[in-house]
Amino acid sequence: MTPDIGAPGQNAMETETDIRSTASRQIEAPDSQVARFGPDDPLRLDCGVDFAPLTVAYQTYGTLNEDRSNVILVAHALTGDQHVANEHPVTGKPGWWDLMVGPGKPIDTNRYFVICTNVLGGCLGTSGPASIDPATGEPYGLNFPVVTIPDMVRAQAKLLDHLGIETLFCAIGGSMGGMQVLQWAASYPERVFSAIPIATAARHTSQNIAFHEVGRQAVMADPDWRGGRYLLEGANPTKGLAVARMAAHITYLSDEALHRKFGRNLQDRKEITFGFDADFQIESYLRYQGMTFVDRFDANAYLYVTRAMDYFDLAADFDGQLANAFLGTSTRFCIVSFTSDWLFPTAGNRQVVHALNAAGARVSFVEIDTDRGHDAFLLDEPELFAAVRGFLDSAAQARGLPALVPVR
Repeated sequence: MTPDIGAPGQNAMETETDIRSTASRQIEAPDSQVARFGPDDPLRLDCGVDFAPLTVAYQTYGTLNEDRSNVILVAHALTGDQHVANEHPVTGKPGWWDLMVGPGKPIDTNRYFVICTNVLGGCLGTSGPASIDPATGEPYGLNFPVVTIPDMVRAQAKLLDHLGIETLFCAIGGSMGGMQVLQWAASYPERVFSAIPIATAARHTSQNIAFHEVGRQAVMADPDWRGGRYLLEGANPTKGLAVARMAAHITYLSDEALHRKFGRNLQDRKEITFGFDADFQIESYLRYQGMTFVDRFDANAYLYVTRAMDYFDLAADFDGQLANAFLGTSTRFCIVSFTSDWLFPTAGNRQVVHALNAAGARVSFVEIDTDRGHDAFLLDEPELFAAVRGFLDSAAQARGLPALVPVR
């Protein structure tokens, strides 16, 4: 899933310009379905703002059955988007969960109707800081209200209402997507038959907040950030955003995975240069990650979405008792963690399991042994695929969904 080591050469400059142009078009005219809610239908945000107008961009896969009982909501992670299982319109690469979603795959689009939205505060069609404020005709920038994970979920629920979908067969997502899944189960238990939060937690830790703050400060320290007004002034804080991405990407990996893939191997040379070029392969890899990220993501959106994760604390709205968030729930849960994930370690996932047990909920727990770190949920992990497929099959049987007839 990771790109080849190294950075594009000089011949890539025109392509990079085209990618940036395509990415900017996605903000107001995304290559996906769009729902628009007018000034008379605002979304109430946790910060106290009644936000309108609202645009929600989304993708769907599969076919909605007659009684609308086969809907799976996929919630994306921090830097993801709605393009789960189709070619990405900006990068041209496969969807970010193409291994998981599709015909015959664990989330089988021959059986389920899959929907994924670009989150509120994002930058691929859903309202965010790069969107045009109709009151001024200019990008919102920092005038966009600060949003939370519950706000993102409310926007998704508003879309489902618009589409006439009353209940979800399943909500699934990893990392920030897992936070959304937990929020769905707490806020709308009657609408969620089953839930699969992966590699997540019910609150952001101080260490994770610290990593996000480093990234935000890198963005804001870039002279081209211009106090958040870079779009108005024809600039782009690409260097700061690239550094933020580099720092964050390290947290998605494990020491074992980094050592196995890169070790101390040199990049395109036999000896160190006694300088500050990318001597090591890991340096070149991180620079590549940073450079490609700025082509598809808005810097202000990065500030907003990381802040939403920082503010997430599910127990805070339930007298500080996480179990209270799930009291009386009939939702079926499958919690998944990875042994080498130090960003959202197993301990945090177990806290959710314990809370669900205390609330009397139906819950299963899977800890997958892998050295791939937090990003394991995006990679080819057969045990993860088996767990998701098995849980969905069991939930489908309990829901009374028709069995999938094998194609011969």
